[in-house]
Amino acid sequence: MSSTARARILIIGGSGFVSGTVARTAVAKGHQVWAVTRGTRPLPNGVRGLLADRHDTDTLARVTSQASGGQPWDLVVDCQAFEAADTRQDVQVFKEQARQLVFISSDFVFDPAHRTFPQPEEAEHYLKGLYGGKKRECELELLHGDTGNMRWTIVRPCHIYGPGSLLGCLPRHGRDPQLLERLRKGEPLQLVGGGYFLQQPIFAAELAEIILSAMGNEAAFGEIFCTAGPEIIESRRYYAIIAEMLGVELKVDELPVDAYRINHPDEISFLCHRIYSLEKLRTHGLYVPSLPMAEGLRMHVQSLLQA
Repeated sequence: MSSTARARILIIGGSGFVSGTVARTAVAKGHQVWAVTRGTRPLPNGVRGLLADRHDTDTLARVTSQASGGQPWDLVVDCQAFEAADTRQDVQVFKEQARQLVFISSDFVFDPAHRTFPQPEEAEHYLKGLYGGKKRECELELLHGDTGNMRWTIVRPCHIYGPGSLLGCLPRHGRDPQLLERLRKGEPLQLVGGGYFLQQPIFAAELAEIILSAMGNEAAFGEIFCTAGPEIIESRRYYAIIAEMLGVELKVDELPVDAYRINHPDEISFLCHRIYSLEKLRTHGLYVPSLPMAEGLRMHVQSLLQA
């Protein structure tokens, strides 16, 4: 199926930052969209809600099967899977219900001590444990599991930003609810390594475009894609752009990398350069991000100022 045709899409999630963005983008393209949630938060306009706890496999299978009306879902997007058991559940429930599954993994799957630049999709060293290690375990369930006739695609986004989320891409100011206030007050930001780590943040709406462009795309079946924005920037520059939009000066207090790594071992995936090529997206016919970082951050900042 072409991604431009009217499709039946099921999102595991739908009311969160990334899942909500995927849902809104799909609705805007004219697709029929359902979302599995626990009903605690409102869904985007045009999205039909299915009440189920994703950890209740029997209920999930029942409500999604009933909603599909006996027709296979053209696309299932799992925005929530964090444990290997979650992806095993995807295979169990959807290998007979869906034509294709897109799993949103993370670029944190890579071992930060063994990265290359740019980092290819295949690597010899993956992170063990922590958030990235668990995402890699989810990937392996698809790579080695029996998915039947259900095709799958994995995307590994770098830092995701845009309306619907908090700002901040680096400890100690990652997703910082007080970031704009701190900058306005002239408070120095405490950035590990002075914020000189390189990365490629991706605007959430462009990640959604990538996911939808994979739908029905045979070149994307059984493939993993590093999904990043078009610009390689220092993390420090990310914060400087925001400060410029507020008309203030960015002040930074540098936190030593080695000491921070020892004291915060659970955050080691942030403490490295995160650089990718977009060539695989291009050669496989997927959407290629192009939004300038400053423009995306402007929309993000405005959304928070207007909230």
